[in-house]
Amino acid sequence: MSKIETFLNKLLIKLVNGIRTLKSRLCALWQQFSPQLKKIDYLTAKTFILKFRWRILFVVVLAYAGLKTYEYFFPTADKAGGPTTVTTMVVEKKDIPLIIEATGTIVSNGIVDIRPMITNTVAKIHVKDGQEVKAGDLLFTLDNRNDTANYEKLKALAEDAQKQYLRAKELVAKNFISKAGLETSLANAKSAQAAARSAEVQLSFDSIRSPIDGRAGIVNVFPGSLVQAGNVVSTATNSTATSSVGSMVTITQLNPINVQFVVPEKDIPVLLENQLDGEPLTVKVSVGDSGKKTYEGKVLVIDNQVDPSIAAVRVKAQISNDSMTLLPGQFARVSLVANTLKDALSVPSQAVVMNPKGLFVYVVDKDNKAASKPVKVVYEYQGTSVITGIESGDKVVVEGKQNLRPGGKVREAKSKAADTKNTPVADKK
Repeated sequence: MSKIETFLNKLLIKLVNGIRTLKSRLCALWQQFSPQLKKIDYLTAKTFILKFRWRILFVVVLAYAGLKTYEYFFPTADKAGGPTTVTTMVVEKKDIPLIIEATGTIVSNGIVDIRPMITNTVAKIHVKDGQEVKAGDLLFTLDNRNDTANYEKLKALAEDAQKQYLRAKELVAKNFISKAGLETSLANAKSAQAAARSAEVQLSFDSIRSPIDGRAGIVNVFPGSLVQAGNVVSTATNSTATSSVGSMVTITQLNPINVQFVVPEKDIPVLLENQLDGEPLTVKVSVGDSGKKTYEGKVLVIDNQVDPSIAAVRVKAQISNDSMTLLPGQFARVSLVANTLKDALSVPSQAVVMNPKGLFVYVVDKDNKAASKPVKVVYEYQGTSVITGIESGDKVVVEGKQNLRPGGKVREAKSKAADTKNTPVADKK
């Protein structure tokens, strides 16, 4: 019980005790002064009332307020008047999904900034702005004349060194040269082959390929642009500036795509409990103000630590983006199905009433009389509350409860469908 409820209960008890004490004192005063009241004439009574008028008014107001307070917290079982019109529903057991709502951001499943490994000029561009590319597709070709010539030179030297080594093997067999000469020839051949492979790798840097599947962004270079290894990419931007900082192009994987969001610390045990069961958690994601289209996906990972600054844990989920309508950086609304409450009893949240004693609902019995039942709200989502304290099949009052008191008679309001059915329809012209 909260401190406010405890304070209200104590205040109510003091008020009731005060009323009872006042009542007993008034009775004692009546017994004491009743013999003298017969001797009081009109003039004496008038003088007494005028003299103590403010005290008499205070006692009357206090007594009236105490009476109304007592009737409110301890209503009588039966009251005069007809039955109260209410709307009810029959409670049934059903499975209720436990949903956690959050906001997050659409993030790419893979994003790569294409930058050169060497300093060179762009010879040819094979990709267009916004083009879909596959892993291994050729994006840019740099000026490879010098690297090609160097590779061919070292390749020829490696082939010659290999031939010299084979010839040295034949001469050793005929004892024309020593084994030391053969080992030197072998070392020269291996060194030449390594140099040729290094030149081949250097030559491969002139052909820039896509490392992942995805969509190309805006191409930031042109044929003839000087590009440098690192983060600086030279490009002709206008008549006075010829360099800018950025990548040659950015490849972004859009399908599938991820959404990243945070879950409050209090909901972490529910997430981890369901994760241990081996079943991946499902999410529904909507983007934009309309929220007409919903994307479904699965949770990939729950972060291994809580961010103490926001008391929440990061969660990443993957969703399908076949239509390519989702882009990284978009704001997203996420509904995470964390668990399922089996055989739960749910009622509209408006059916739950709160008073100083706690939460309760009105239940209608077979005699059409209302009775209050204390309940506990286990979970609430979008106007529906899962409660305990009632049984399956109970008829719970949803509307009209503001005029009800325990033991009061009720009658069911006519349904809107019946009213619509009985309403005459105008003839169409």
